Amino acid sequence: MSNDSYSGRGNKDASLGKNPTKAVGGTIETQKTKHAPTKGAPDEPYLIGDAMSGGYGQGPDILHDCTIAVNKGEIAVIVGPNGAGKSTAMKAVFGMLNVRQGAVRLNGEDITSLTPQARVAKGMAFVPQTSNIFTSMTVEENLEMGAFLRRDDIQKTIQQVYELFPILGDKRLQPAGELSGGQRQQVAVGRALMTQPQVLMLDEPTAGVSPIVMDELFDRIIEVARTGISILMVEQNARQALEIADKGYVLVQGANRFTDTGQALLHDPEVRKSFLGG
Repeated sequence: MSNDSYSGRGNKDASLGKNPTKAVGGTIETQKTKHAPTKGAPDEPYLIGDAMSGGYGQGPDILHDCTIAVNKGEIAVIVGPNGAGKSTAMKAVFGMLNVRQGAVRLNGEDITSLTPQARVAKGMAFVPQTSNIFTSMTVEENLEMGAFLRRDDIQKTIQQVYELFPILGDKRLQPAGELSGGQRQQVAVGRALMTQPQVLMLDEPTAGVSPIVMDELFDRIIEVARTGISILMVEQNARQALEIADKGYVLVQGANRFTDTGQALLHDPEVRKSFLGG
């Protein structure tokens, strides 16, 4: 990617996002929690998993006082060695595991006790690494499934997704399972964008794709951030991810080891030696 691809980011056009709204059709059931509601400081990031400790079910803690945050229209990247708790941290932010200590806040509101479904209604979208499309459905049917909470006209958003990923427009009537790995990832991201999220969370979006496809996906992720959507991303390709990141988090054994801007982490000698191959 050229440096021009990721320069001048900011809230250029909010057309892919929306103002967070409550779910249509009644109250969404929430998980039971011991957390008292917390309110963030006026200047805290738009989304923050604050001092999170927790794990899956009744198992041991995987996260240890871990903090992950992202501002509006920015890209935050979580990197680190295998088993560092990167995907676990993201799943904690999305409500997919127990946060036993700490809190998750979205736009100042404590959402620690909300289910993932309720967080989608609040404006969050999550794209898992695998099993993230309906392979037997067409590309367009996948996008339509992404709009399951909406009750308005979705055609404008579908066209915006096709503008972002032109190949999907060309293949809109083709079963998604027949697409290449990179094209499937575009379908998965496009489907998430159909919810008009305020926050887009991506778990290893470039896993298993070629370097050329990886660069293209990163370019599209930058374009999404330019619309004002916050991007929180877990990525194994640490060096390339930090190049596009406004903020980077290096995790080791479920805890924060380094936190800084993407460029600062790229030029930190210890980070380069330990995590970026020198």
